[in-house]
Amino acid sequence: MASPYSPPHPQNRGKQPSLSQLRAFASVAEHLHFRDAAAAIGMSQPALSGAVSALEETLGVQLLERTTRKVLLSPAGERLAVRTRAVLDAVSELMEEAEAAQAPFTGVLRLGVIPTVAPYLLPTVLRLVHRRYPELDLQVHEEQTSSLLEGLAAGRLDLLLLAVPLGVPGVTELPLFEEDFVLVTPRDHPLAGREDIPREALRELRLLLLDEGHCLRDQALDICREAGRADGAEVTTTAAGLSTLVQLVAGGLGVTLLPHTAVTVETARNSALRTGLFTGPAPARRVALAMRTGAARHAEFGELAEALREELRGLPVRVVDGDS
Repeated sequence: MASPYSPPHPQNRGKQPSLSQLRAFASVAEHLHFRDAAAAIGMSQPALSGAVSALEETLGVQLLERTTRKVLLSPAGERLAVRTRAVLDAVSELMEEAEAAQAPFTGVLRLGVIPTVAPYLLPTVLRLVHRRYPELDLQVHEEQTSSLLEGLAAGRLDLLLLAVPLGVPGVTELPLFEEDFVLVTPRDHPLAGREDIPREALRELRLLLLDEGHCLRDQALDICREAGRADGAEVTTTAAGLSTLVQLVAGGLGVTLLPHTAVTVETARNSALRTGLFTGPAPARRVALAMRTGAARHAEFGELAEALREELRGLPVRVVDGDS
């Protein structure tokens, strides 16, 4: 047996104690009796004794003082018993954490949402999560699309809720719904309240849009180009958010386009505003969840997308099948 201060045998240099050896020693340190210690961990007494001896050889330290009547911890054994228990506790916590990670809809989910979706869909998302996934720690980050995609690629975010298509390699989209755009005008505007507005009307309107960087601005400009509006036609851009945008419309500075889910929140309390609907097919946008392709939680995110589709059926949207 190694002396209390002898170095490990040359053949054992670089070897690491096994968990079996550590468990054997921890049990002996607790019971100070080989038979009781062996029974406590379901190991035979010879195997337990051999495991402790192998640990002493690996460490180059005598851990026990054996007599015919009892077992005592050496001074080194008393110190290392504390370390051994800490190691075994840490391994136990690691296994518990791994087991918890296997359970869907537990732990942290960092969801990124664009500003033109967050105020209108988050109440629905939060109700769903609280009701169906109470163990999920949902953390919401509202950012513009470019920032969200950077966060997803870097691992800062796990899942995104935004307008698509993105056309970004390495990102998988889980479509949720499509929604029409609604024209928001001052109360006395010639198009106020109409339900048969042709897209061509967008060619000459004084249009108010969000600042650069908002995907809704780009979508609105695409709609205008499809309607035949010249690229050089005047577009007044003075708002960083939809709430400000509709206030500018109410003040008579122009008209704007809102996604249908935003209309009630942004216009219901302002009698100076009216909405108009386009003739079909109306200009629309698609909203989806987006995740890293091959994400470890892809099955969980797919299930969440399906649950959201069901939850969204009461909103003014067209729910999209998951395969669409």
